[in-house]
Amino acid sequence: MRKITASLFISLDGVVADPHTWHFPYFSDEMAAAVVGDVQNSDTFLFGRTTYEGFAEAWPPREDAGGEDAGMAKDFGDTRKVVVSSRELDFTWRNSEQLQGDDLVAGVRALKAEGGGKNIAVTGSVSVIRQLLAAGLLDELRLLVHPIVLGRGLRLFEDGAGPFPLKLVHSETFGTGVMNLLYAPADATDTSKQE
Repeated sequence: MRKITASLFISLDGVVADPHTWHFPYFSDEMAAAVVGDVQNSDTFLFGRTTYEGFAEAWPPREDAGGEDAGMAKDFGDTRKVVVSSRELDFTWRNSEQLQGDDLVAGVRALKAEGGGKNIAVTGSVSVIRQLLAAGLLDELRLLVHPIVLGRGLRLFEDGAGPFPLKLVHSETFGTGVMNLLYAPADATDTSKQE
């Protein structure tokens, strides 16, 4: 069974919206290595429609331009991209397809059961990550916690969501103050023992 891993840029107060407006001052080689590692360990990306459209607009021109990040843009283009949406989508970015069926959980279970030696990666796509957590289908959650309080914006966890018992698998702090935290599901019994 393949693993599903998710990565998000997140503020100290849990905001995940519009990271392009607050994230870049904290970007570093350490963070790039963590993000590239997630990409290289995956052979499928799972996107929500909005995140997919943002990536499809940004990455193909970077590949065509042949600049500094053209290699990563090519990797994104070469990787299978599965998009979750209730509306019919028209794809222009290569290796893109829509998740089959109306049931996200059933579709993702089928993806996990497919052969393949690498992970399924979710980047951004907050609504998809929420649904995967609720269904118990997310195997790893990487939060790149930025040392900034935004005060408003879409948060990863809505009021009333959960509980989602998690255990910390790995942590490190980058030179910019960003915390790289990797979580995996934990048994509820394990969590209650820690209280």
